[in-house]
Amino acid sequence: MKRPAVRITLIDRLGRCGCHRGHKVGDSYDFDTQRGQLCPMAMHVAFPYVDILRYGGAIPGQPEGTATFCCPDVDTINVFKIEVENP
Repeated sequence: MKRPAVRITLIDRLGRCGCHRGHKVGDSYDFDTQRGQLCPMAMHVAFPYVDILRYGGAIPGQPEGTATFCCPDVDTINVFKIEVENP
């Protein structure tokens, strides 16, 4: 069984500073081929959600196949959305 594709997109920024890694709202990454381009702090937070969604789980309060999360940088607070592309 092939694993579904997962896309991570920066959808908002809540902090007072720009991203130290240079990410901007609208940036989007394929988890399997571009994850090295994503900030390591954000990737650390994203991974459990990706793992849950990719293998059929769901995040309470989130639409099926999606999860939103924030990076842990309090100055930046980038908001990302994870989407399973072909469940």
